Amino acid sequence: MNAERTLTAAVKDLAAQCGFDLVGIAPAGRSPAAETLDDWLGRGWHGQMGYMARNVGKRQCPRRLVAGAKSVICLAVSYAPGPEQAGGPVSIARYARGRDYHKVLKARCHTLMDRIRAIEPGFAGRAFVDTAPVQERALGRQAGLGVIGLNGCLITREFGSYVLLCEIVCTLDLSPDEPIEGDCGRCGACLEACPTGALADGALVDARRCISYLTMEHRGAIDAALWPKMGQALFGCDRCQAACPHNRDLRPGDPALRARKPPLGGASVADILTWRDDDWDHAARGSALRRASCEMVLRNAIVAAGNGAAGPDADTRALRTAIEAVARRYPPFGPMCQWALARLGTSPAP
Repeated sequence: MNAERTLTAAVKDLAAQCGFDLVGIAPAGRSPAAETLDDWLGRGWHGQMGYMARNVGKRQCPRRLVAGAKSVICLAVSYAPGPEQAGGPVSIARYARGRDYHKVLKARCHTLMDRIRAIEPGFAGRAFVDTAPVQERALGRQAGLGVIGLNGCLITREFGSYVLLCEIVCTLDLSPDEPIEGDCGRCGACLEACPTGALADGALVDARRCISYLTMEHRGAIDAALWPKMGQALFGCDRCQAACPHNRDLRPGDPALRARKPPLGGASVADILTWRDDDWDHAARGSALRRASCEMVLRNAIVAAGNGAAGPDADTRALRTAIEAVARRYPPFGPMCQWALARLGTSPAP
């Protein structure tokens, strides 16, 4: 037992040296949140994310991801905004404003794994950064990193919910941490802040109504009833997190994950509406924004334009021309374009 604790402490020290803000250990067995996942999938709240319904057994039991796995090293890095946090003319989720976190955190995971292997040659494992069937928030809670808020986010004591999570499922027999007792406080601020009613009491999120899902994952047209509620969101949404009292007065997060300049080069919604695939590829290079296609971003920009993202001094004629051009390129977006033009106080060209 002493050797196990000593190795666990060494792994945690190495994680801190590799740039992780938080580290905890969870067992690699069946997750206590397995039934919650079954409930969420049974309601159909995963929308078009069919991958969530695949490999459910692996998602509920990390041991199935790595042969002989005994422990999950749960890691977190803060991306809490600092005073210099760059925004832009359209709304982009904070985590996607800087460098692509997948690459940043995966590189740190690999460095950590190399250093663990140097002190424990029998180590074997795999690193996961939001790219495999892993219940990362449930594991984070189990490892004592935080609690699950009413908005479904993992809320930590030190960094609120502005944390990016990753895991190393490994064969080491490490000492597991205890989950934090209690809950987020259940003030309900996040529920009130969600404009589309995507949050349900019980920390479940109906992705089909969530702005983050709609702008990042959902393909095709968006339910017309949601257009006026989506605001100026181009990619993702921070409203429930911004309203959370646990996210106030936080020290700035990891510099590698915070934006130093406006994302997309500060492009306006009018600029974005003229983009082709190559333009989007260039603008989103090196960031998590590449998760969305150019077609999806154009769709989101139409909604943002209809909700005033272009600003009161925008060139209405140029904006109208751009929206009409998108309608011709993507006929299924026609009704959305007509709606945006009406909201802009224009009428479609004859």
